[in-house]
Amino acid sequence: MGTKTLSVDEEAYLHLVRAKGDRRESFSAVIKRAHWDQGKKRCGDLLARASGHVPAEVLDALDRAQAEDLPPADPWKR
Repeated sequence: MGTKTLSVDEEAYLHLVRAKGDRRESFSAVIKRAHWDQGKKRCGDLLARASGHVPAEVLDALDRAQAEDLPPADPWKR
């Protein structure tokens, strides 16, 4: 795998240094285990994070909302 050279300010560099598990860990490894925002959250993401601990009432409400979410009669008008 190739490499790239990055420039970071002193504050970012110190964050990386503190995040290293030990002195032998590379900055690449630190960056790869960081948690990055993956964009807009979706209902599936919420349910996955809940790990099956979603009350039945909430699931029923979501099902009802999905059933009631119909497309507009005229798709050219909002």
